[in-house]
Amino acid sequence: MIAAQESITAKLCSFARAYHSNTGRKKIFDDYLAYDLLGKEEFEEIGQLIQNDFDLNKQKKNNDLETANIRPTLNRYISPIPLSRIAFSERKLLEFAQRHGVCQYVICGAGMDTFAFRNSDPRIKIFELDHPDTGRYKRERIRKLEWNIPEDLTFVPIDFSKDDMGQKLLEAGFDPDIPSFFAILGVSYYLTLDVFEQTIGKIGELGRSAVSIVFDYPDETTLQSRNSERVKTLAGITEKLGEKMLHGYSFREIYTVLDSHNFEIEEHETPQMIQEHFFQDRDDDIRAFENINFILAGK
Repeated sequence: MIAAQESITAKLCSFARAYHSNTGRKKIFDDYLAYDLLGKEEFEEIGQLIQNDFDLNKQKKNNDLETANIRPTLNRYISPIPLSRIAFSERKLLEFAQRHGVCQYVICGAGMDTFAFRNSDPRIKIFELDHPDTGRYKRERIRKLEWNIPEDLTFVPIDFSKDDMGQKLLEAGFDPDIPSFFAILGVSYYLTLDVFEQTIGKIGELGRSAVSIVFDYPDETTLQSRNSERVKTLAGITEKLGEKMLHGYSFREIYTVLDSHNFEIEEHETPQMIQEHFFQDRDDDIRAFENINFILAGK
């Protein structure tokens, strides 16, 4: 199963959404609550980390953050993946909700996700699964902001390395007979194929009604020596932050994993399609990564 902890790369993704919402033109995705939830202090710390070339040893809280100086690095290496995958994922969620009416949305490794506070559809019941420490931090931020926790939101503290996801969800009120949409974003990069398959299997066992899964994955070119400078640089950044990418998956491997648990691939967004659907005709350096794919699968 997924091993989860409070992740620096997850905070980088939240920072990217906040930065893009506050400063971006032709917004790919407008996470207008990301900055508030992250908070000024955390925002500046992550910004300084980027400013210091992702060197954790150089990070100092009192340094001045020059947001304009980090824009090229952010746009080239950090923002493209989290912006496009959340846009894709939430678009497919809303289509799922439109098709099924009442449904459940399970966010695996929710981190600083803000959907529950942006959601206007009361038919969507939301379960946020995350490590207990991350969940406590997020709830403390919500308390300080004096946000009301929506009635349709349930926090599910879970240590993915020890706890059974199905049991935890059922204890939290998850109903296997209600159509369910699972998001597993930014996770497959750090999992072996066997662990990824275990996660898909657990989800497949949970639902007796319609179940959809959306996730992103790096393809088999990811760690090849002939890959692009940008892909190599991003892999180097995550390794420097203690989250080494293990490998990439071939489409055949993804297909086999899903098929073995009775999931059919409904949409496969290749890098070329992601570029066309989310980054076409931009005048900045935000463009699709050459090795990243999105999958929507259902059963």
